[in-house]
Amino acid sequence: MPARATRLKPSFRGKIWGSTHLEPWFPDSREKTGEVWFLGEREFPVLIKFLFTSEPISVQVHPGDAYARRHENSRGKTEMWHILRAEPGAEIAAGFHEPIGRVRLREAAESGEIEKLLAWHPVQAGETYFTPAGTVHAIGAGLALCEIQQNSDVTYRLYDYGRDRPLHLEKGAEVADLGRHPGRVEPRGGPLVESEYFVTSLLEVDGPVTLPGSEERMQFFISLEGSGKIGGDSFRLGEVWYVAPGAGEIALDGRARLLHVKCRDDTGKSDFYCPQCRRPEPRPLVCADCRAVICRECGGTLERVDDLGIG
Repeated sequence: MPARATRLKPSFRGKIWGSTHLEPWFPDSREKTGEVWFLGEREFPVLIKFLFTSEPISVQVHPGDAYARRHENSRGKTEMWHILRAEPGAEIAAGFHEPIGRVRLREAAESGEIEKLLAWHPVQAGETYFTPAGTVHAIGAGLALCEIQQNSDVTYRLYDYGRDRPLHLEKGAEVADLGRHPGRVEPRGGPLVESEYFVTSLLEVDGPVTLPGSEERMQFFISLEGSGKIGGDSFRLGEVWYVAPGAGEIALDGRARLLHVKCRDDTGKSDFYCPQCRRPEPRPLVCADCRAVICRECGGTLERVDDLGIG
């Protein structure tokens, strides 16, 4: 039986660097919108966003899994960008022109010189950039892009163009990759991005097509251009549709360009075990006073699965 897909709900987020020009994916807005998050009734291991910029976003970096778990009780944040629209001269920064040291990174972040040390890449619509956790990066003005990321909101801001927002220099310097970044992804006939967290491909639909289902992986379909049907339901550009693992074959029809994302469900995994409840705790709490990791159910102190040797 063909799979049924679920349309995810867009959530519009205002940002000081955002834009009022959201068409053709969404109606233009009076207030600046920086991000559109696509949310479902449950938490997914990946978060899909559209970003719109009229000013540069901060120079920033995201931690990897191990650091984020220990310091933020969160996943890390590896991400990718697919450029939807780029005004003339629009750029993104990823990595550095030349490798630098951590002390130099912090000094440059404090002085603002970091903007000159970054490798800035002119961008065009249709290009893809993969930014693993640890990549120091920035998104310039005049861009619309689709971002696919681990579902984490941990960001360490290194430089913010004089805005009155907090910086996170110590943690940012600790997690930063201090070298070069390869730049845009060069198309090679396969997936645009293939990582341990998600696999993303460009899908051109021109009439009926059936895709195999997956017993293990979630699938997401991001409509960038055109319109059509998925599992019998109509879709248009600017929408994201979700197909659960084990749902069967996926029927598509119409004329459209989509990003097709696959990922494994890690939301039931846990790095912590409660000895009092005698079970894993996938959603632990962190004590604000002592920073101890505690059980959501009983309030007891949790132990790391790795330390117990039961992972």
